[in-house]
Amino acid sequence: MKGLLKIISICTFFALSISMPLTAQSLTEFLFGQRVNKSYTDPALDVTSEAYLDSVITNTTLKEKIGQLFFVPAEGRFTNRDSRNFRLLEELVEDYNVGGIIFMRGDIYGQAVLTNKLQRMAKFPLWISQDMEFGAAMRISGTTRFTPAMGVAATGNKRNAFMMGKITALEAKALGVHQVYAPVLDVNNNPDNPVINVRSFSGDPNMVSEYGTAFIQGVQSEGIVATAKHFPGHGDTDTDSHTDLPVVNHSYERLDSLELIPFRAAIDGGISSVMSAHIAFPELNGGTYTPATLSPFILEQILSDSLNFNGMVVTDGLEMNGISSKYSPGQAVVKALHAGADIMLISPDVFTAINEVEQAVKDGEITEERIDKSFRKLMLWKQQYGLFGKSNQIDISSLDLKVNTAFHRAESDRIARESTTILKNEKDLIPLLPSKYPEIMVISVADDSDGDTGSSFARQLRDYHPSVSFHVYDKRTSEKDKREMLQKAKEVDLVILSSFIYLRFAQSIHLSDSQVSFLNRILRTNKPSILVSFGNPYVLSDLKNADAHILGWYNSSQQISGVVPAIFGATEVNARLPIEIPGLYDLGEGIGIPHTTLRFGTPEEVGLDHNKLFEIDRIVNEAIRDSVFPGAVVAVVKDGVLAYNEAYGYQTYNKTNAIKNTDVYDLASITKVLATTASTMKLIDEGKMGLEDPVSKFIPEFNTPEKKNITVRDILLHQTGLPPFRVYVDSLKTRSEIIKAIKNEPLTYEPRTQYVYSDLGMILLAEIIADVSGQPFDRYARSEFYFPMNMYSTFFNPSKNSRWLTRRIPPTEIDTVYKRGLVQAQVHDERAFYLDGIAGHAGLFSSAIDVAKFSTMLLNDGTYAGQQYLKPETVRMFTTKQSELSGRGLGFDRKSPSGFTTAGSNASEDTFGHLGFTGTSFWIDRKKNMAVILLTNRTYPNRSYGSTISRIRSRVADAAYSAIMN
Repeated sequence: MKGLLKIISICTFFALSISMPLTAQSLTEFLFGQRVNKSYTDPALDVTSEAYLDSVITNTTLKEKIGQLFFVPAEGRFTNRDSRNFRLLEELVEDYNVGGIIFMRGDIYGQAVLTNKLQRMAKFPLWISQDMEFGAAMRISGTTRFTPAMGVAATGNKRNAFMMGKITALEAKALGVHQVYAPVLDVNNNPDNPVINVRSFSGDPNMVSEYGTAFIQGVQSEGIVATAKHFPGHGDTDTDSHTDLPVVNHSYERLDSLELIPFRAAIDGGISSVMSAHIAFPELNGGTYTPATLSPFILEQILSDSLNFNGMVVTDGLEMNGISSKYSPGQAVVKALHAGADIMLISPDVFTAINEVEQAVKDGEITEERIDKSFRKLMLWKQQYGLFGKSNQIDISSLDLKVNTAFHRAESDRIARESTTILKNEKDLIPLLPSKYPEIMVISVADDSDGDTGSSFARQLRDYHPSVSFHVYDKRTSEKDKREMLQKAKEVDLVILSSFIYLRFAQSIHLSDSQVSFLNRILRTNKPSILVSFGNPYVLSDLKNADAHILGWYNSSQQISGVVPAIFGATEVNARLPIEIPGLYDLGEGIGIPHTTLRFGTPEEVGLDHNKLFEIDRIVNEAIRDSVFPGAVVAVVKDGVLAYNEAYGYQTYNKTNAIKNTDVYDLASITKVLATTASTMKLIDEGKMGLEDPVSKFIPEFNTPEKKNITVRDILLHQTGLPPFRVYVDSLKTRSEIIKAIKNEPLTYEPRTQYVYSDLGMILLAEIIADVSGQPFDRYARSEFYFPMNMYSTFFNPSKNSRWLTRRIPPTEIDTVYKRGLVQAQVHDERAFYLDGIAGHAGLFSSAIDVAKFSTMLLNDGTYAGQQYLKPETVRMFTTKQSELSGRGLGFDRKSPSGFTTAGSNASEDTFGHLGFTGTSFWIDRKKNMAVILLTNRTYPNRSYGSTISRIRSRVADAAYSAIMN
């Protein structure tokens, strides 16, 4: 009862409180435990007027104006209000009136909530800023990460820099950020630079200008302020300004001809903010070692006068040793103001600095008019960007619609892929063929002791290669570990060395002597080798003897996802080196590789709307509920990418074994094209068989008056005169008996006068293939296609190949006619079953992934993973209309020109494929460069099920094609 009364009293107090004429300030303080200070000028004035701005300046005290020039760091994470960090921020915002926040590391919601809190307590609206050189993800986890600047320039496409800037700005704006400290316009012409490196676009000033300007345009297109840094240029240094003061002994003429070029371009392009560098240029400062941040000659005479820049000058972090080790907090600010800087970023002691600057004004060391100049600039910004007269609160409920969207991820992933740079490819290792190098090892080289660095690289390699061993060489590696790695290197077929040497402040950018020594021992095993550098291009010079050199530009899962497909030819590579690697590669070098291998990707990266693909889920799940089939896999291939590969339902209606998207299905009549037709095409390409060859050339029983003119072409077009099928197996139970019966089967119509779809002709064609190739039919198809194409789940008689594979195969029937019982991992078709599971019309098992690989080969006009399996003209001939009796190609079915079609009404006229009786189908639309694959076991538990499968096929195809974004 007492508890209840307590709750009632609290509620009553709250109700009375909000019913009283409380001010907004007191209510907010009651709700949030903080003050709100918003009374800084005459409320009657228009907040957009010049009078309002004048009023702000007039009514602001000197100490408040000084405070506004300081931007202080904050962590964008959950911060308890009683914590020291929050109390410190509260004091800086409320009592010292700092002008802005620079957010350091954090997460989306943590930063948004803290921003809202800080904005509510600030007298003047806060200007929020953040480092976002490679996207918001540079500081905020969960946002979109981009390839570093140098990798973007490597793509050779300035639009990529624009889109990086635009998407960065979109996410910054959603998170209440007004200014991003990017791009880096330093020209990285010093390979020993420990702090700029891949943060720079290039070692060529013109390239830096072009890509930097494009990035700036992208940022500014969304109303966010970009910042060119680090003026007048931080590229030609070998000292880290975080730890010491770099000294550059260049004349003005040298700066003007190189370092200043990108800044001049940015200023001419309208950039409104520049960040100064903590670098000494003694030749420009009368022999003194004054940092550029504190140099009037550099910031006033060069930046303002020579380059005509009249925007906002932001200092680099004043806590960096290049400044803080030589000047007190207040001295640094006073000198920066005298030099021409406006915003003081990350002072090591804001309280001391503000007090010292205030005292400097009183002592006449600096005038209040100088303070007013920078204060007015900032207030004008806040006015122009609409910060006055509104709450400046982030709409937290909409963040999941604006940040890290599917489009943003697709763009950043595309740029990462396009940035992958191949500089060396001896022995033609790339594209890497698993069939040629069956076992590979990966050695991840790291400068940490995590033990897991590079593991995601190995995992992604396994998507394309079945046998990848993973090893880490880091600070924990023992001599025993090294011996084991050396022994393994001698046993495998190829070694991949992956460098994950981070670019850390004040550390070497190269491999250590011990690392180089050990890795050279690995290379001396003389096994084919690939070196991949994630994050530091200059590492390549440490291991010059690797057979292949690849640059990934950064250690992130996204960059790894861009590099791995390139190794296997699953993405097009055209990137060029935007720097020089001394003694190894010149600027502009790079090797092109075409995209010929299926890539595992996402819908948006190939222009498909993932939301519209959800319609496939609805269609298939509805079919499962209607017992059309117990389970299914649907795959969609677009532009060489497996963009959709989803599993539904269960293997049986018992619902105990859920379908996986790697499950293997009985393809039934799809065997006719994936095995029989494909093998025929191969033998024709090799000149071992011709379309006009009479069947009697291979089968003597056809040397009769009515059969002697039947050709291989007739079999493929189903116009031989043979009947659709014969049961045979009621009385014939052996392969030899059945084949003999088919060879002697009477014709039911005159050849080439009708189209009658026939299993019998395809059974005979498989026999011909075995005879001509000199190999069993199944072995020939596997050796010529499935094994070299990495179709690891494609077999005849899978139960004889792998017990593990058997468990992944849904059953197709409970056979009561031929007493086979549960038909699982054995061919469903009874004729193929009695033909020992190997026949030209049925018997092949495969997964959606493997069918997708085969479809990709056909869409590539016979090429896969850089290997030519079929001639382009052969693929085109077999997959286009070849008969007046039907719309079919040779072996392949084609979309019906009119009426209902299982290929879907949205498919183009140039669509080919095949169906399988068990509920399987694949259709390839050459015009749309797309394939739709449906695998089901609709015949389970018996053939009376799945009668509406044709409609499902058509609806699934239409849903896939409808997802194409115009």
